Amino acid sequence: MPLLSVNAVRRCGAVLAGAFLMTWPTLYNRYPLLYPDSMSYLEDGRLVARAVFLHKFSSDYGGRSFIYCLGILPFHWNVNPWPIVGLNAVLTAYVLWLVVRSLFPQQTVTHYLALILPLSMFTGLGWFVGWIMPDILGPVLYLSMYLVVFARESLSRTERLTLLLIAWWAVASHVTHLMLAASLCLLLVPVLVLQSQPTRRWLRAVGGVAMIVLVVAASHLALHLYLYGEPSLNGKRPPFLMARVIADGPGRWYLQRHCGDLHLAICDHLHDLPNNVGKFLWGIDGIWDSSSADEQERLRRDEMPVVLGTLRAYPQEELIISADHFWRQLQTFGLSDYDPNPWIFEMIDIALPGARAPYLQSRQAQETLHEEFFTSVQEWTVMASLVVIAVWTLFVRQWSRRVVGLTAIIVFVVIANAAVTGILSNVEDRYQARVIWLVPLLAGVLVLEWLDHYPRQDCKGEPRLQESACTNLSDV
Repeated sequence: MPLLSVNAVRRCGAVLAGAFLMTWPTLYNRYPLLYPDSMSYLEDGRLVARAVFLHKFSSDYGGRSFIYCLGILPFHWNVNPWPIVGLNAVLTAYVLWLVVRSLFPQQTVTHYLALILPLSMFTGLGWFVGWIMPDILGPVLYLSMYLVVFARESLSRTERLTLLLIAWWAVASHVTHLMLAASLCLLLVPVLVLQSQPTRRWLRAVGGVAMIVLVVAASHLALHLYLYGEPSLNGKRPPFLMARVIADGPGRWYLQRHCGDLHLAICDHLHDLPNNVGKFLWGIDGIWDSSSADEQERLRRDEMPVVLGTLRAYPQEELIISADHFWRQLQTFGLSDYDPNPWIFEMIDIALPGARAPYLQSRQAQETLHEEFFTSVQEWTVMASLVVIAVWTLFVRQWSRRVVGLTAIIVFVVIANAAVTGILSNVEDRYQARVIWLVPLLAGVLVLEWLDHYPRQDCKGEPRLQESACTNLSDV
């Protein structure tokens, strides 16, 4: 077999091995991991597909990303969610392979497996790969952006086009991905300028990322225009921001002072406003869930007037509360959102007819996943990783351009994700857990960089760098 074919087989084998390693939580669970939102993603795809391809419209298609729902539909057909896990694993393993190859062109397979094995075992990476949610696509997107911007030369034309397609779907899969991708465009400019990159180069790099964001925005606007008759980025989503400011307190104070002068639907609930976002939106007697379709439409229209009015009336109070939410979210990244929620049992026969029996046999349904233990493992891994990154920052003076780019993206994403989710939504483990494994990834990259440049003795007993080895190892 030609050398090229052997290397191609080894590369494919390494990616598939990495993908398999990431699925161990799902195999341990004996079924793909489900979340209440999973049922909407599984159910809504069928409704959107009927409207798009058969012109059979519905009054409501849910509040999730329609593009993500359509994307996973061919992988489950409301029968079996296991292929979605395979899709998540292969996409994640492939992007991580390209990242490792961009940094370690020599002995790539060895470096790749040295990173994938501990990441899969000691972080939440595998848990998010096995979750029927778009959460894993966030990190896949941010790593794809690193490759397109900082490691473009390491990619073939086919690989670049593949990454652009993956990035488009990842951005379109969740509104926070869209927000962080747009914010990253602003971060990339000063990083590339500080690296003394030619203007034409960084304009092309940032412009490519910005174009993906714009195309995604246009896709959402067009799809919602087709389905609902009016363009929108989010469709008929619940009023998360209004629920947030009311639960924080300032929104309640604002309504108590001004409802006499305002004609808002929310004022009908002035005396039973909850202090919790979840109770407002999803509680049994919650304001949103107990409202009729017409009332929900009025609440959606009221959202921005209430939010903006609250910010004008109580800017300092809301800033302090938001800063607290951000700080708590930054430190909240456990693997504790895998409880068998009653909504899953209620909807599983609709979203996945025939899946109740195998789901009931899963550890998740039987509450034997031992999430507390795996949360502790991840927390210790993150803390150790932060120590490694701090030591590297203090003692290593020379950073390659690609390592700087990867570091800038990961640091920004971890901080910005906590800000966006903690401030605009709610403080929950899964929001930060879906990106926190990027910190151990960065620490692992820095350790491998150090090992590759650690002085050793050459064949004549003189100090040398590992990359100028006595034996000529092939580039895999």
